[in-house]
Amino acid sequence: MGQPNPIPNIDVEKPLEKRNKQPNDKKKHSTQLNRSRDPFHPVKITVAIAVGLLFVLPIIWMILVSLKPDGFSTTNPLEWFLPPFTFSNYTNIISDTLILRWTFNSFIVALITTILTLIVTSLASFAISQMKFRFKRTIFIFFLVGLMIPGEATIIPLYETAKSLNLIDSYAGLILPMIASPLGVIILKSFFDGIPKELFESAKMDGCSNIKLFYKIALPLAKPALAAIAIFTFIGSWNNFLWPYLSILSEELYTLPVGLPVFNSSYSQAYVLPMTANAIASIPVIIVFLLFQKQIIKGISFTGLKG
Repeated sequence: MGQPNPIPNIDVEKPLEKRNKQPNDKKKHSTQLNRSRDPFHPVKITVAIAVGLLFVLPIIWMILVSLKPDGFSTTNPLEWFLPPFTFSNYTNIISDTLILRWTFNSFIVALITTILTLIVTSLASFAISQMKFRFKRTIFIFFLVGLMIPGEATIIPLYETAKSLNLIDSYAGLILPMIASPLGVIILKSFFDGIPKELFESAKMDGCSNIKLFYKIALPLAKPALAAIAIFTFIGSWNNFLWPYLSILSEELYTLPVGLPVFNSSYSQAYVLPMTANAIASIPVIIVFLLFQKQIIKGISFTGLKG
């Protein structure tokens, strides 16, 4: 009989939770040591705080100016940060203007555009990546060439096409021309190319059709790419100015990028009411960013790596 294996030296007196926390404590201790060894760590922290304040200060100034009484003027910039403050500007603009309608239009247009873009780009990229048909390479080259053409160069034929289809001054006219995304097709196509072919071949042997391969295998694996495309499509649609400005005639269908300049042009010599309108338009965007900042950062890093 061989000798029994030696019993490992385990401190049974220590609770299990403390033993499990030891690696984390070591990591925290090592990071603290690295910070203490870095002579430039305080400088980096100071620069980061200064840059953060540089970006936050305009937002704070906008909110404080929007709270000033209507017609308030000053020669000293510091007076914008001092009382008096009032919320009457917000109630007046909400009741007397169409800014809430413009915000609703921007949100609906951006949301539907994002959903349709994801559907179209995912189907097109999956077909180019995994299906066999003639002229597949040529079609993909057309998508690559589409990235080289600026959007402004296609405005006139796009407007003529929308006019012939009676899409001018409608939600469909705002949404349908914007769902084509060559960049989205290229990103998703490169992602689908990276999926092992054995996975699709084994599914085909089990009787999966192309549609099932698409929505049961490809789409669940492509969630990071779809999230990145959704983020940038939504932001691009929300900030789009040129096409809504050309295709919308009635004020009720304005989006925020079109409605705000029209509103601000009526108060070219004033600060308070235009700042109040801009603050109302910025609040939804700030809330969305605070809620989805992790996804936005991941989307930026994903497109930077995969693009």
